[in-house]
Amino acid sequence: MRKIHLIVGARPNFMKMAPLYKEFAKYPGQFEVKLIHTGQHYDERMSKFFFDDLKMPQPDEYLEVGSGTHGKQTAKIMERYEKVILENKPDLVIVAGDVNSTAACAIDAVKLHIPVAHLEAGLRSNNRNMPEEINRILTDAISDYLLTPSIDGDENLIKEGIPEEKIFFVGNIMIDSLINHQQEARNSKILEISGIEKNFALITLHRPSNVDNEKGLLTILKAFQKISKKIKLVFPIHPRTAKQIKNFELQKMVDDMQNLFLIEPVGYFDFLKLQMEAKFILTDSGGIQEESTYFGVPCLTLRPQTERPITIWEGTNQLVKLRTADIIRAADQILLGNIKKGKIPKFWDGKTAQRIVNIFLTRDF
Repeated sequence: MRKIHLIVGARPNFMKMAPLYKEFAKYPGQFEVKLIHTGQHYDERMSKFFFDDLKMPQPDEYLEVGSGTHGKQTAKIMERYEKVILENKPDLVIVAGDVNSTAACAIDAVKLHIPVAHLEAGLRSNNRNMPEEINRILTDAISDYLLTPSIDGDENLIKEGIPEEKIFFVGNIMIDSLINHQQEARNSKILEISGIEKNFALITLHRPSNVDNEKGLLTILKAFQKISKKIKLVFPIHPRTAKQIKNFELQKMVDDMQNLFLIEPVGYFDFLKLQMEAKFILTDSGGIQEESTYFGVPCLTLRPQTERPITIWEGTNQLVKLRTADIIRAADQILLGNIKKGKIPKFWDGKTAQRIVNIFLTRDF
């Protein structure tokens, strides 16, 4: 019986680990899987909703690290997870994505000579000002199994000198969760509950580079002002963004947008429903670039780079410069019917968890 730790810390990790947890559970005689939640996302609406929707069990360990600077949060995760490793002695640690929990738990495991698998390996924005980019590079450099979601991930790792025998192109596990719960999402009543009719654009906004800078946030909100005169905007507002709007005294500007529907953060099914029904999406999220590509919904990513370029090459995503006029222009093109067509990339098929477990069924670790 081999012991495996699955690490979750922030909301995107839940959608990546849920299908993997369920797939490992099909082999009870071979794997003993423990779910470790660092508590990096501590807001119940941003965490518990998704755990419940994805039918994830209560974590075996909950580290309760909460918020803090990157240094404090990373150090706290490392200190607390190291104790769990020493007590439980796992044979393999699987981390996902690019949050502080990813890098911190990987470092703990490697220093204690425990193999690490990085789920969603090889993604690069080539912008080291993004803390997520540092987490990606660090985690990939020390991991034993690099599980890539798209072929550009393999190419990036090979360029960085990672041995090819460590790299496994398995596909996008986020799409496993999406496919597994697509019908539940279709049955969501979020539009009726929120009083939203069809023909709307969906907004998500949370990255520090966008919302922690008053000038940048104002630039984006001015674009929303203009766009909202042409189409309804539905905005499930992230707690961080709501806080910064108040801090920068921009609340009145937001309140005065009559066609802007500010709603509380919603669960996984409800959010998928909003994506499916949206005319287009304005976002700075990574995962939403992927989900919108699968749904075939146009996505305007308000960032200078993306670590998911396949959503541009093959999908429905496009980058938009952080200038009010550029954001308005990109939205206007969609409203005029100039919609970018895309396709679903290879291995975004709902079978990624199965491919991953097959790797560990046939290898000693």
